[in-house]
Order: sequence, then structure tokens, then C-alpha cells
Amino acid sequence: MSHTPHELVEEFPDAKDKIHDLKLSDPHFARLVEEYHEVNRAIHRAETLVEPVAESYETEMRRKRLALKDQIARMLSAAA
Repeated sequence: MSHTPHELVEEFPDAKDKIHDLKLSDPHFARLVEEYHEVNRAIHRAETLVEPVAESYETEMRRKRLALKDQIARMLSAAA
């Protein structure tokens, strides 16, 4: 288990500018990014025991983060 935050800029280092541009131009993309950040922060708080949660809930949050990351990756790819 990693206690390192999975920030989008770290996940997609070559797409920093594209992420910024899409957040400004595409409201759906901006909502996905915000939701990703919310889930990611919740996972980090759970991992570091700042806000402990049940293991099953943490697993569910990880799956949600992965699904959001996949959607974001598809949108970044389509914008290329």
C-alpha cells in the first residue's frame, strides 16, 4: 500500500498543459478532475490514518479513482 498521493500531474506528467486547458474549456472534464481530486484526497487521508475507514470502503474508493483516471486518460487522448 502506497501512502503517496496520486496527483494527476504526477500520473500524466506530459499532459500538464492539456489538463489545464481542458479544465478551462470542458466542464465535464473539469468535474471529473475535481471528483478525482476529492476521491484521491479521501484515499490519502484513509491511508495515513487521518480518517480511518473500513478496508472495503478504501478498496471501493480506489476503484472509483481508477475509473475516473481511465475516463480522464481517454479524454486526454482524444484531445491530442
